[in-house]
Amino acid sequence: MENNQAKPMEIKIADNMPGGEYSNAMQVVFNKDEFTLPFFNLVGQNGRVVAKIISNPGHYKRMIAVMEKALKEYEAKFGMIKEAEELNKEIGFKA
Repeated sequence: MENNQAKPMEIKIADNMPGGEYSNAMQVVFNKDEFTLPFFNLVGQNGRVVAKIISNPGHYKRMIAVMEKALKEYEAKFGMIKEAEELNKEIGFKA
């Protein structure tokens, strides 16, 4: 008899990613083939990109579904979340 149990996936964290980064803003940029999500940490008049995720449309849609489910579970457990105010400033880059 065959053993059809899937082996657990092993995930490794890259050496240059020792911990998480705080993000309080993000943008969504897309073209036909991919979505790009730059995440920022903005403080006062300064900010920096702390992460950038690039994904194809199918994976992006699946990520949105998982985040919506997690948000519903969070609010069911801890109560409704008040949405953060929208930033009223343009995000630019210095060369």
